[in-house]
Amino acid sequence: MNNNSSNRRQQLGEVIRFGIVGVLATLLQYAIYWVLIHWLAPTISMTIGYAISFAFNFVASTRYTFRVEASAKRGAGFALSHAVNYVLQMLMLNLAIWLGVSKQWAPIPMFCVCVPVNFLLVRFFLKK
Repeated sequence: MNNNSSNRRQQLGEVIRFGIVGVLATLLQYAIYWVLIHWLAPTISMTIGYAISFAFNFVASTRYTFRVEASAKRGAGFALSHAVNYVLQMLMLNLAIWLGVSKQWAPIPMFCVCVPVNFLLVRFFLKK
Protein backbone atom coordinates (compact mmCIF):
# COMPACT_ATOMS: atom_id res chain seq x y z
CA MET A 1 0.00 0.00 0.00
CA ASN A 2 1.46 3.37 -0.93
CA ASN A 3 1.79 6.33 1.42
CA ASN A 4 -0.97 8.34 -0.30
CA SER A 5 -3.48 5.53 0.18
CA SER A 6 -2.45 5.13 3.81
CA ASN A 7 -2.92 8.87 4.43
CA ARG A 8 -6.39 8.78 2.89
CA ARG A 9 -7.40 5.82 5.05
CA GLN A 10 -6.07 7.61 8.13
CA GLN A 11 -7.99 10.79 7.25
CA LEU A 12 -11.17 8.80 6.56
CA GLY A 13 -10.77 7.09 9.94
CA GLU A 14 -10.42 10.46 11.62
CA VAL A 15 -13.57 11.73 9.93
CA ILE A 16 -15.53 8.63 10.98
CA ARG A 17 -14.21 8.75 14.56
CA PHE A 18 -14.89 12.50 14.69
CA GLY A 19 -18.43 11.77 13.57
CA ILE A 20 -18.94 9.24 16.34
CA VAL A 21 -17.47 11.51 19.02
CA GLY A 22 -19.23 14.53 17.55
CA VAL A 23 -22.62 12.82 17.59
CA LEU A 24 -22.13 11.72 21.20
CA ALA A 25 -20.91 15.16 22.31
CA THR A 26 -23.71 16.90 20.42
CA LEU A 27 -26.36 14.58 21.88
CA LEU A 28 -24.94 15.16 25.36
CA GLN A 29 -24.97 18.93 24.86
CA TYR A 30 -28.46 18.93 23.38
CA ALA A 31 -29.87 16.64 26.10
CA ILE A 32 -28.52 18.92 28.83
CA TYR A 33 -29.88 21.97 26.98
CA TRP A 34 -33.28 20.28 26.52
CA VAL A 35 -33.60 19.57 30.25
CA LEU A 36 -32.34 22.96 31.44
CA ILE A 37 -34.33 25.04 28.94
CA HIS A 38 -37.41 24.49 31.11
CA TRP A 39 -35.84 26.49 33.95
CA LEU A 40 -33.08 28.63 32.45
CA ALA A 41 -32.58 31.01 29.54
CA PRO A 42 -31.48 29.39 26.25
CA THR A 43 -27.99 30.89 26.33
CA ILE A 44 -27.35 29.74 29.91
CA SER A 45 -28.77 26.27 29.20
CA MET A 46 -26.60 25.91 26.09
CA THR A 47 -23.51 27.19 27.94
CA ILE A 48 -23.87 24.56 30.67
CA GLY A 49 -24.42 21.83 28.09
CA TYR A 50 -21.46 23.12 26.09
CA ALA A 51 -19.11 23.07 29.09
CA ILE A 52 -19.94 19.47 29.97
CA SER A 53 -19.79 18.40 26.33
CA PHE A 54 -16.44 20.21 25.96
CA ALA A 55 -14.81 18.10 28.70
CA PHE A 56 -16.09 14.86 27.15
CA ASN A 57 -15.09 16.02 23.68
CA PHE A 58 -11.49 16.86 24.64
CA VAL A 59 -10.85 13.47 26.20
CA ALA A 60 -12.55 11.59 23.36
CA SER A 61 -10.91 13.69 20.63
CA THR A 62 -7.37 13.24 21.90
CA ARG A 63 -7.63 9.57 22.87
CA TYR A 64 -10.00 8.21 20.24
CA THR A 65 -10.56 10.54 17.29
CA PHE A 66 -7.06 11.83 16.56
CA ARG A 67 -5.11 9.42 18.79
CA VAL A 68 -2.70 11.99 20.11
CA GLU A 69 -1.33 12.65 23.58
CA ALA A 70 -3.13 15.31 25.56
CA SER A 71 -0.77 18.21 26.26
CA ALA A 72 -0.99 21.78 27.43
CA LYS A 73 -0.38 22.99 23.87
CA ARG A 74 -3.10 20.76 22.42
CA GLY A 75 -5.43 21.64 25.28
CA ALA A 76 -4.92 25.35 24.63
CA GLY A 77 -5.54 24.86 20.91
CA PHE A 78 -8.62 22.77 21.62
CA ALA A 79 -9.91 25.42 24.03
CA LEU A 80 -9.25 28.17 21.47
CA SER A 81 -11.05 26.27 18.71
CA HIS A 82 -13.96 25.67 21.06
CA ALA A 83 -14.02 29.32 22.14
CA VAL A 84 -14.54 30.22 18.48
CA ASN A 85 -17.13 27.45 18.16
CA TYR A 86 -18.91 28.57 21.34
CA VAL A 87 -19.26 32.14 20.06
CA LEU A 88 -20.52 30.82 16.71
CA GLN A 89 -23.01 28.55 18.51
CA MET A 90 -24.36 31.36 20.67
CA LEU A 91 -24.77 33.63 17.62
CA MET A 92 -26.51 30.89 15.61
CA LEU A 93 -28.74 29.83 18.54
CA ASN A 94 -29.91 33.35 19.23
CA LEU A 95 -30.33 34.08 15.51
CA ALA A 96 -32.52 31.00 15.11
CA ILE A 97 -34.63 32.00 18.11
CA TRP A 98 -34.86 35.59 16.82
CA LEU A 99 -36.01 34.23 13.43
CA GLY A 100 -38.86 32.42 15.19
CA VAL A 101 -37.49 28.88 15.62
CA SER A 102 -38.70 27.52 18.97
CA LYS A 103 -36.07 27.44 21.69
CA GLN A 104 -36.34 23.64 21.83
CA TRP A 105 -35.47 23.26 18.14
CA ALA A 106 -33.16 26.26 17.63
CA PRO A 107 -30.02 24.17 18.28
CA ILE A 108 -30.67 21.98 15.22
CA PRO A 109 -29.72 24.58 12.56
CA MET A 110 -26.97 25.77 14.90
CA PHE A 111 -25.41 22.30 15.00
CA CYS A 112 -25.67 21.97 11.20
CA VAL A 113 -23.37 24.98 10.80
CA CYS A 114 -21.13 24.62 13.84
CA VAL A 115 -20.22 20.92 13.75
CA PRO A 116 -18.36 21.04 10.40
CA VAL A 117 -16.60 24.27 11.41
CA ASN A 118 -15.62 22.68 14.72
CA PHE A 119 -14.14 19.62 12.97
CA LEU A 120 -11.83 21.80 10.91
CA LEU A 121 -10.74 23.88 13.90
CA VAL A 122 -10.18 20.91 16.22
CA ARG A 123 -8.31 18.92 13.60
CA PHE A 124 -6.05 21.90 12.91
CA PHE A 125 -5.17 22.42 16.58
CA LEU A 126 -4.83 18.77 17.62
CA LYS A 127 -2.83 17.64 14.59
CA LYS A 128 -0.56 20.68 14.61
